[in-house]
Amino acid sequence: MNNYAGLEPTKGDIFTIECKDILLREFIVEDLDEFHALTMQPEIIEFLPDWNVPKEQRRDWLINYEIKENQQFLQAVSADGYIGELRLRLGIILKETNEFIGWCCTGMKDELPAPNREIMYAISKDHRGKGYTTQAAKGLIKYLFEHTSTDVLNAIALVHNTPSNRVIQKCDFDLMNEITIENESYNYYQLSKR
Repeated sequence: MNNYAGLEPTKGDIFTIECKDILLREFIVEDLDEFHALTMQPEIIEFLPDWNVPKEQRRDWLINYEIKENQQFLQAVSADGYIGELRLRLGIILKETNEFIGWCCTGMKDELPAPNREIMYAISKDHRGKGYTTQAAKGLIKYLFEHTSTDVLNAIALVHNTPSNRVIQKCDFDLMNEITIENESYNYYQLSKR
């Protein structure tokens, strides 16, 4: 890991997690157009409506929050592995084309009981059903359990979001129960470090 001292990483310093067909890569400014386009897909809006914002808002979040917090997260991992409540947001990059096809993230989910660190993800409608999301989730889970102080991860999926529930199940999460958040029913899952 590299210390970025608050600067955007150069191409050689970009954090990645290698998976079979995809890379998980920290967000970079150049992701803006592809990232914003994904958040406009109806299939993503249906399950993650809060991610659908005007491009200028996405640019602001990307530059002033997401990239900076990624760097803080990675610095914490380098220091002692204690990540506290920091978030890590990674793009899902298709190795074959270098295309930004989705994202896989970890952060705190306030609506869940402690420990409430979750993983979450989204993938382009053009790349669903190919195993990429499962690869991404498994890659992030492995990284978190091996390199951070995380002992328990959570995941939630709308009850009717069958593909997302399948990804979580393929990652060996245990179904805890069904919960309601903002009048929506979610399956609530948990995975403990083994």
